[in-house]
Amino acid sequence: MDYNQEGVSAHLDSKIQKLIILFVFDRMAIPLSEATLLDICTADNTWLTYMDCKQYLTELIETNLLYRVPKSDCINITQDGIGCLALFFTRIPSSIRDDINSYARENRMRFKKRQSYFCDYSKNADGTYTVIMKINSDIATLMELKLVVANRQLAKYLYKSWVDKASQTYALIHDTLLD
Repeated sequence: MDYNQEGVSAHLDSKIQKLIILFVFDRMAIPLSEATLLDICTADNTWLTYMDCKQYLTELIETNLLYRVPKSDCINITQDGIGCLALFFTRIPSSIRDDINSYARENRMRFKKRQSYFCDYSKNADGTYTVIMKINSDIATLMELKLVVANRQLAKYLYKSWVDKASQTYALIHDTLLD
């Protein structure tokens, strides 16, 4: 079965599609935002349709196989979800399991960085821009930095460079303050 041409939803029942979502969380091994999960399962790959993924994600949370991480917009797999997956993961077609394993290996660190190093900017009434940069751990915000910059060009520069410079920035501020 070549699921990449038509997507899997037409071929697999809802139970298997829910197992695919659990398998993605298990293999990524990090909490994921709903938007990230939707991108992984529907845009980056054709494992599920967008609407099916949204529906099954909600159902998995309601049945406590997934949970919303406190003080975060992320979702993760529960122990019950891991147990369920352990019993039934072989029902997921091996070609999809292989794809998910490969995808997780190649992309896990990129998603971890994207979720750990958050950055956004907004325009202020006076024409300046406020850039908010954060470093998050799994359970708390380690650092939040707000800078007001003169123009959108500087705000975009900070936005684009934050992921690459966040750990250095944190170390510099930490060492300077504790020195």
